[in-house]
Amino acid sequence: MAVVFISPKQRQRMFITGIASIFGLIVVIITAIVFFSQPGPVAPELVFNKPKVTIDFSVLNSEQFGRLNKFEKMENRYSYEATKGENNEKITGFITDLSVTDAKKKLEDMGYRVDKIEEVDVGRKNPFEPYYGQSLEEFIQVQGGEGSPIQGLDQQQYEEYMQYLNAIEAGES
Repeated sequence: MAVVFISPKQRQRMFITGIASIFGLIVVIITAIVFFSQPGPVAPELVFNKPKVTIDFSVLNSEQFGRLNKFEKMENRYSYEATKGENNEKITGFITDLSVTDAKKKLEDMGYRVDKIEEVDVGRKNPFEPYYGQSLEEFIQVQGGEGSPIQGLDQQQYEEYMQYLNAIEAGES
């Protein structure tokens, strides 16, 4: 009688092949059950019933519809740099109008000579940024260090205002 010895490596290879085959067979059976089964009945309350919609266009001819006001075009905000008068006083500010040309015309009608005008994005890039404090200084343009940074305020009022904003930012009242 012949004695047949199977090496441990071959035994391990046969075991892993057997387990992989069984696992693959289980996956194929589950896939077949899932994809080839028929859907079950759905409860009638879960089925969407499309309602019948009728639109009454006679409303467009009614008196109330005729009294509605049309929406005007939305005005854009522009920042400008201009000079005014004989001594060429530099002025910066904001103006709102329908277009750049209309805004420029409005400034020229006010007696300004427009040096630069550009559209300003409305809102803030970061909606969680506070309206006061450090971000305010970005919008305030200091004119050469000497003039009033905010129109109508002298340097002392501006400094008091900034101290107030810094106190608010620090949480003091």
